[in-house]
Amino acid sequence: MIKKASLAKINLFLYITGRRSDGFHDLFSLMAKIGLADDMTFVFHDRGIQVTCDHPDVPEDETNLAHRAAVLFFACCEKISKPIPGEGVCIHIKKQIPVGGGLGGGSSNAATVLQVLNDRYSRPFSLKQLIEMGRCLGADVPFFLFNGPALATGVGEKLAPVSNLHFCHVLLCDSGIHVPTSRVFKGHEFCLTSHKKYTIKSVSDALLQGQGGDIGQYLHNDLEGSAFRLYPEIRSTKKEMEDLLQRPVTMSGSGGSLFALYPDRKDAQQGYEMLCRRWPGKNRNVFLTALQNR
Repeated sequence: MIKKASLAKINLFLYITGRRSDGFHDLFSLMAKIGLADDMTFVFHDRGIQVTCDHPDVPEDETNLAHRAAVLFFACCEKISKPIPGEGVCIHIKKQIPVGGGLGGGSSNAATVLQVLNDRYSRPFSLKQLIEMGRCLGADVPFFLFNGPALATGVGEKLAPVSNLHFCHVLLCDSGIHVPTSRVFKGHEFCLTSHKKYTIKSVSDALLQGQGGDIGQYLHNDLEGSAFRLYPEIRSTKKEMEDLLQRPVTMSGSGGSLFALYPDRKDAQQGYEMLCRRWPGKNRNVFLTALQNR
């Protein structure tokens, strides 16, 4: 049996930079892992691939990204003439990451499967090859195989490492709304202004040169407008958080999770306790975690 934590991520900023001919959107985003994680358990046997999960909204069939990752791994082993005799694994996912919250839970699970299977079977694939597999599964999967914060471009699959980010505690709120990513992207009113182009270049230059340590000044998400129009409850949750915490609050990914950053642990704890008192027994879940540099 192998147990592994499958970390969530937040988009510290996210700009939509164009539409592609395949219907997807190009983006520019700073992504970082956070300490909030699903717990994954792997039991190896010779009876094929099984996935179970304790969350009712997570599929347990072949559509689950963790299941697809295991199928892809074993298929790639066959292609390089390194088949695994009697291959089989049962994967159980204990969900902690909110489902449909823009935190990359499914993509993280898939990346964790690729990492665990690769280690289990004596590393037949390099990190570069695992990242290529990840691209076949979803735009966010490569990031979870990547070591540390990254600037993501393309549809999110092109990654450049970012160093020198200041450590921050993350106060995270799950708004309780399961947001379909495709619907939010379709609802985005694309408008690439010259101001946005300038902002993207200046932010990119600063971060890649190690000069962008204070990330609080960069917080932004182009998808908030679309998500707020589709789900006004996310907008009202953000406003309530900003009024209570007296600091900027940003949506992660396509929503509907919202976060605020704190350099100081004591201030973060006070903010966490304030939100817990404000929303006792409601649909909103509050987490106190931190940025990860791995």
